[in-house]
Amino acid sequence: MSAVPAGEAPLGALVAPEPDVRPDLWPTTAQRTATGQLTLGGRTVSEILADAPTPVFVLDEADLRGRAATWAAAMAEEFWPDYGMNGGEAYYAGKAFLTTRVARLVLEEGLGIDTASAGELAVGMTALGTVDGEEATSRATRLGLHGNGKTEAEIRVALHHRVGHLVLDSAAEIDLAAAAVRELRAAGVYGPEETGSVMLRLTTGIHAGGHEYISTAHEDQKFGILVATGAALDAARAVVAAPELTLHGLHSHIGSQIFDLAGFREAVRVVLKLRHDIAQATGVLCEEVDLGGGYGIAYTGADPVAPSPAQVARALAEAVRDLCRELGDAVPHVSVEPGRSIAGPAMVTLYTVTGLKRVELGEDASRLYVSVDGGMSDNIRPALYDAAYTALLANRRPDPAAGLTRARVVGKHCESGDVVVRDVDLPADLAVGDVLAVPATGAYGRSMASNYNLFTRPGVAWVHEGAQGWLLRPETIADLLALEGE
Repeated sequence: MSAVPAGEAPLGALVAPEPDVRPDLWPTTAQRTATGQLTLGGRTVSEILADAPTPVFVLDEADLRGRAATWAAAMAEEFWPDYGMNGGEAYYAGKAFLTTRVARLVLEEGLGIDTASAGELAVGMTALGTVDGEEATSRATRLGLHGNGKTEAEIRVALHHRVGHLVLDSAAEIDLAAAAVRELRAAGVYGPEETGSVMLRLTTGIHAGGHEYISTAHEDQKFGILVATGAALDAARAVVAAPELTLHGLHSHIGSQIFDLAGFREAVRVVLKLRHDIAQATGVLCEEVDLGGGYGIAYTGADPVAPSPAQVARALAEAVRDLCRELGDAVPHVSVEPGRSIAGPAMVTLYTVTGLKRVELGEDASRLYVSVDGGMSDNIRPALYDAAYTALLANRRPDPAAGLTRARVVGKHCESGDVVVRDVDLPADLAVGDVLAVPATGAYGRSMASNYNLFTRPGVAWVHEGAQGWLLRPETIADLLALEGE
């Protein structure tokens, strides 16, 4: 019995695409061997699992480097001063996936790193010291700190290291930053006239992506300082008036998993118009605008191919150039914050099939429930964006005569929040012990998953040119019991 329920996609429509069919879902090194095994980074699935048993995230370092370098090159080219621009760069969004090794790799490929906590900032600082030398950590222009929950201590640390992007989110944070500069002056870290360079995070009224709006208890709030009410202009005035601070730039983030660049073009208009109004009111024309991240990627064969970094950079450059000409303003330095589009396709999660159960759905329809040896790797995306993942048989090629079956891949708890892949068409000869590969799991997978209800978390292995090692070792029950003092 293989028919699917009425109203669902026909059987065969939800097959996971092979790497050569949809390379945008997979690391660039992913391919099938002559024997049918999936290879990543020059290692077959069986070789990877000999040293890193499932469940395991696998990061292809060559792919991560390549995507980081592509973003760096696209922004540098489209915002090249000889094109009438004022330079452009990309900051890797650390919340997508961050370790010291990942931070080092993206820095080496020409990116900065955007952080949102003291821990992320410490990781970035360690990597920066390794790549650029310890002296670079005293003026960490390639690092940033943003977020709506920054503590007084985090703001002070960012100012102490003179991060390139300290993005303030409220009037209260402006006061905290000014106080921190006074403390740093008193301690001799800053000179008596040195100021702290800050940016303001804006709420532009533009919400794009897989969701139109996430309620935060106030209809008009989505982090940042409101432009429409005049609050952002007032905040800019407050920064300019503070003798401890310099208003370096404006920051805008309009959503997540965005494929249509129209929202970014509109955000450019709002941000640059505010920049113009600030200059009219205070005499200060901000040097930089950061247009945030949220650039979409494909997760399944049904998803569209996302705009390339070159397409994104060109669209932004054209919008910035045209509006600055219209306003009569000098062109700012422009930055963006891709994270998902770098980390997402560079990582694959491998699971072992541990159980098979067919559920009859009536009218000659059924679904195969495929249990695997891990929990949901990331239930934030599906919850927020009604998103889906897919899965590919990775340890062998299926018997073509066996056909396909509609399947749902679930973790050991089999709860609604533990669905790894909601619906996928898998080979009907799938067996316990087979290995499934879930592509595009790098972004937010391990770092932000909220449903590791199996108590421990998988490790993250790196692969590169046939070599392999641990980025993050698996958490074990023994590790967690030790933390509890048991």
